[in-house]
Amino acid sequence: MNAQKRAEIFRRLREANPNPTTELEYATPFQLLIAVMLSAQATDVGVNKATRRLFHVAGTAHAILALGEEKLKTHIATIGLFNTKAKNVIATCAILADQHGGEVPRSREALEALPGVGRKTANVILNTAFGEPTIAVDTHIFRVANRTGLAPGKTVRAVEDKLNRMVPGEFKRDAHHWLILHGRYVCKARKPDCPNCIIRDLCGYRHKTPAG
Repeated sequence: MNAQKRAEIFRRLREANPNPTTELEYATPFQLLIAVMLSAQATDVGVNKATRRLFHVAGTAHAILALGEEKLKTHIATIGLFNTKAKNVIATCAILADQHGGEVPRSREALEALPGVGRKTANVILNTAFGEPTIAVDTHIFRVANRTGLAPGKTVRAVEDKLNRMVPGEFKRDAHHWLILHGRYVCKARKPDCPNCIIRDLCGYRHKTPAG
């Protein structure tokens, strides 16, 4: 795929959705961090149901620490791996309270030092909370990048590095959200909706699905 095709892909995605954002519900960078931590191997819909209740009673690092791990578990028990996630959330809140005044740090190094926070989560926070042009590669973006030929790679990091090199600067801040939403609703894993895809003619996928 050449640079002209890549640019046209993002032009079309931008035209269809000029202001993309995460489907996770949050009011502060801290709440976004917790929601992203809880979203691993879970749906955004399921996370939102849990965090609506949780953030109503404990929406800050200090409040979640006061809630405690066992009570936290009761709020997130509907989410997969909730025991491990509760432990990581409490440990993260303790570090935020002790080292960052309860606020979410804006550096990758500090974010990745938090329990349960890896590169992908750090990229999401840097992009969505702080407006940095980072691209967090999840399963949807990995699939879309490889299937379309936009930025093929054998690993998540390889795809991230290619996207960072190849996505034109004017699109980089929102590329993460456009690609996730495209993978979630159009370029789906089992049966991509090729007939209704706005970048169908630019896509290198050999096995496009027919209409009907």
